[in-house]
Amino acid sequence: MKQNTKIAFIGGGNMAMAMASGMIGTVCQAKDILVIDINTAGHERWLGKGVKASSQVTKELAQCNIWIYAVKPQNMHEAIESSKIHLRQGTLVISIAAGLNTQSLCGWLGSPAKPWPGLVRVMPNTPALIGKGVTGMYAMPSLDEKDVLLAEQIMSSIGSVVRVQEENLLDGVTALSGSGPAYVFLLIEALVDGARALGLDNNQAKKLAIETILGSAALAAVSDQEPATLRENVTSKGGTTAAALAVFEQHKFRETVKQAMQAASDRAVEMSRELGKS
Repeated sequence: MKQNTKIAFIGGGNMAMAMASGMIGTVCQAKDILVIDINTAGHERWLGKGVKASSQVTKELAQCNIWIYAVKPQNMHEAIESSKIHLRQGTLVISIAAGLNTQSLCGWLGSPAKPWPGLVRVMPNTPALIGKGVTGMYAMPSLDEKDVLLAEQIMSSIGSVVRVQEENLLDGVTALSGSGPAYVFLLIEALVDGARALGLDNNQAKKLAIETILGSAALAAVSDQEPATLRENVTSKGGTTAAALAVFEQHKFRETVKQAMQAASDRAVEMSRELGKS
């Protein structure tokens, strides 16, 4: 990373904090990060990391060559309008807002007649808060590869990165890894409820459920076998696992998951239409 790299976060919520925590010492130094967040209650956390924090946009933003918009989608247009006066040619712009496509974002950053020439859209997920995230990333073709690699390096500081070549695939990323932690937490809830119904106490049930998911995911990550084969390895004909899986099949578990993910993807498309009208 170049010594003159200076990074600005427009929006200072939990995801921005997770990203900055991963970047400090690997991508840049704390003193090279500027956070602009109207919520001054969070400034103390940033200042404690040695990061500069401001409640309003100042000309100091123009000195940053990487901008990361980390505000809620419904606040993005206002955030861009208040900051783009300081945007300089060659600045790498990254958006983590779900449901806002590059056409809308580049139009807001520039103008309808002359949109901003290129940016990177990323979709991280909440395990990034502990450095275990996975990020879907789409870079506009107009960007130099060095900027794309820089964006990938930034996102790799909070976990792994999967690049997609078509922007619409980010809707699928949102439905899988973006929303996916909620699906896993729901599964943990259901496993705990089921275990308690079988007589285990809450602490026992929670530990067994979480450790089972952690161990199974770790095994799937290192195994050269497909998940279907790993499932079959656990399932003895006529055994307990087979009895449980038969109930899942009876209630169309696979189809339910597909429908849930389709609903999430459809909502991402709807959000793009709704929010892009600003």
